Order: sequence, then C-alpha cells, then structure tokens
Amino acid sequence: MAADQTHYGPNTTLGVQQLFIGGRYRPGTAEISFENLNPATNHVICEVEMASAEDVEAAVEAAQEAFLIWSATPARERAKVLLRAAAILRERNRELARLETLDTGKPIAETAEVDVITGAEMLEYYAGLAPAIHGEHHDFGPDAFAMVRREPLGVCAGIGAWNYPIQIALWKSAPALACGNTMIFKPAELTPVSALKLAEIYLEAGLPPGAFNVVQGDGRVGQLLSRHPGIAKISLTGEVGTGRKVMADAAQTLKGVTLELGGKSPLIVFDDADFDGAVDAAMSANFYSAGEVCSNGTRVFVQRRIYRRFLESLEDKVARIPLGDPFDPATRIGALISAGHLEKVMGHIEAARRSNALHVVGGHRPEDPALAAGNFVHPAVFAECTDDMSFVRDEIFGPVMAVLPFEEEHEVVARANHTPFGLAGAVFTTDFARAHRVANALQAGTVWINDYNVTPPEVPFGGHKQSGVGRENGLETIGHFTQTKTIYANLGRVAPYF
Repeated sequence: MAADQTHYGPNTTLGVQQLFIGGRYRPGTAEISFENLNPATNHVICEVEMASAEDVEAAVEAAQEAFLIWSATPARERAKVLLRAAAILRERNRELARLETLDTGKPIAETAEVDVITGAEMLEYYAGLAPAIHGEHHDFGPDAFAMVRREPLGVCAGIGAWNYPIQIALWKSAPALACGNTMIFKPAELTPVSALKLAEIYLEAGLPPGAFNVVQGDGRVGQLLSRHPGIAKISLTGEVGTGRKVMADAAQTLKGVTLELGGKSPLIVFDDADFDGAVDAAMSANFYSAGEVCSNGTRVFVQRRIYRRFLESLEDKVARIPLGDPFDPATRIGALISAGHLEKVMGHIEAARRSNALHVVGGHRPEDPALAAGNFVHPAVFAECTDDMSFVRDEIFGPVMAVLPFEEEHEVVARANHTPFGLAGAVFTTDFARAHRVANALQAGTVWINDYNVTPPEVPFGGHKQSGVGRENGLETIGHFTQTKTIYANLGRVAPYF
C-alpha cells in the first residue's frame, strides 16, 4: 500500500488497493484488478485487486477466529472499542471526507458534514446499547425456570453501495460488532477505498484482528459471501435486482438477510404547507448528492392551487444551484458516480423530454470546459407529469425531479402508493390531523412530516414492498444481529415416563 495522503485533492493518485484480512493488508489472488476513477475527472485514482474464492475463505476463517475472542469480550469493553473508533473517525473527519469526495464525486460540503460524522454517531449509539443487550427470565416455580439468552450470530457479511461508502460500512458494522459478531465487508467496486481506512481505524481502536475484514470485487465476490455456509447473516444496500439475487443465494444456507434497496418515493405538498420550506425540502429530496440517494422523494405531488407558484419557485432556485468541482466548498451538485451511470441518467432525461411532460429547468451537461471530463449534469425538473411516464415510475438515481399536480387527499394517497417500491415518503401540511392521516396511509418504511431524509441512529430505516427486507438502525436492528436461545432448568425430579 502507498503511504497515506491526508490532503487528498482532485488529482490524488493512490497506490494499489488490496484486501484487509486478519488485521493486515494482503494482495488479492484472483489475478484480476480493476481501475477506480475519480467521477469528477475520470482520471484513475488507483488499481484495485479483486478477491478470489480462496481470499474469501481466508476472510471467513479470520472472522471465525476473531469471533471466539470478540463474542467473549464483555459488552462494556466492546463499547469502549467502538467509542474509540468513533473518536478516531471524528479526529480524521477532514481526511476521510476528502477521500470520499475523491472517490464518489460528492461535494466536500456534504462529505465533511454528513458522511463520516453520521457514521461516527452510529458507532456511538450502538456502543451505548451494547451493555444493555439482555435476555429474559421466566419462572415456572417452584421447580423450574427458563432463561432466554440473546447471543451473537457469528460471522456476518456486509455489501455496500457506492453512494455513501463509509457511512454504509458503519451502518452495517456498528450494530453487528456491538452485538458481538464479526464482519466481512465488500465495498462497491466503484468506491473501494474508504472501507480500508475504516478497517485500519477499527484495528487502531482495539478491535481484534479479523473482526472486521474487507474484500474487494464485483458481484462475483458478493455471491461468494452470500452463498458461504460459514457466514450467518448478510446485509446488502443496493438495487432491487441485486437484492433478489442475494436473497436467493442466501436461501441456499438459510442465512439471515437485511436488504436496503431502491425507491421511488412520494413527497406530497398540500396547499396549506409552509411554502418556502416545502420548495427547499423538494430540492434537497431530489438533488442532494446529485440525486444518488435511495430514499429521495423524486415524485413531488403538489396540490393544484399552489402548483404554478411552486414550479416558478423551483425554476428560479434550481437554476442557481452551484454545480462544479466537488472540492470547492461552495459546490452543491457534484459529479455522478460513473460515465455509465451518467449515460443512464441522461437517457431518462431524454425520455422525459420526448414525453408530454413540461421541461421546467436543467437536464443539460455543463458548458464549463473544466468540467467536460467529469460526469456532471445540471439538476432537472419536469412538470405536468403523469403517473404512467417511465421516468416517473422508474428509479433514476440522479438529479431528476418529476412534479405532479393533485386535487384531493384520497387521490394523492392512492397515486403515491401505486408503485412496487415503499422505502420512504413525506407530507407537507400545517394540518396536524391530515399530516398523520396521510403518514399512516403511505406504504413506506419511513414517512417524514414537514421534513425529508432525516435518519437519526435511534430510529429504524428500511423499506416496504420491493424496497427491502429488515431494518437498519434503531433497537430493531439488535434483533437482526442476534439470535435467542432458550435454556429450561428443572430443579426437581423428572416425571416418571409411565
């Protein structure tokens, strides 16, 4: 590995990225490597060595050995390790944020304020919960009682997505480690570097070697994990098609799965809403991270009485969103993750232009020659959309907003729920009763009232329908990373058989 470069910039080149197994770096033995590109310039950041089946086997063995130590470590000591890791993350926030910006194309204004910090908050939350994980006692006196123990699962696997690389690695590893499990993590091949830094930090904080391992590669490596009989649980963040494959592969060994998948979430604005707040929320819910957020509210339903005014405000504000160099603190729209993804997003924009929708603003590539080599596109808004338009139905994962008019509450709820997805949603209104009626009626794992994309560690996050299985965050996740064992104790004599 090359020496650390703590002042990562847009032209940084890293050394060859390897695997992290058993507390040390080791080369991948698949004899396959792939290039990792800076999305803002498409220059090569590094080469990445892919894991082979033998490497995955070594990672499982290392995690199993570490499990014997980590699962027997008192919960309070586990908590101290996680808190030390969180402190190191906070100390190295600037460095790690710049690395995330280099790898993802996201603005430094986001990565420095959100990506690393929210991951540290997750560690702190589960560190606090670790000593509180407990079982039950049942009295069948005077001659019997039962205990229900809550035990770790063993070796767990996490498969990350490219939009929040280090945050997702922490969302998955924090509860797993707090419960006494060990983990093998596979980052997305498009963003492979920050998970390795996290592995270094965990080791520095006192996690046993092998308790957090990183294997690099594409879907073939993910499949090795999801099929491996030595892995008890797999947690994936990805798109729906990948989730189906992981679930099918995991079924071969009946391992547990948590799937946090895609969405096409509705954001509903009633005519009594705080107008400016609703406009700002709609922009954030569509264009934050260049629209590469699974829970984004990309179907914006606006009640007819304020519809025209809403569009005028959007047109003015969206046209002025600063797009450019992700390392510039003033930038709010960075680069899409890859040239291939840019092409996909531009295809959806062209489909929207060919439809009967009204093009309001954006959707074009920047004219600045300094940005020509990167994967940039100005955020787009289309109005007078209908529910059957392909770009309204399909997840785009880019900065494309569809604005749809509606008349009545019952109508918009039915339309909002008419989707195979159910990850998130929001309602904007000052009517308390209506806010809760609509929130209760929306078929989604998370519904915000007068806000959007707020995901504190304390509350569960996940989807209904094809948006996922299981939950991340909150107390509920403790149940996903532990299993119960009933121990029945007879204090008297065994009853005669006959």
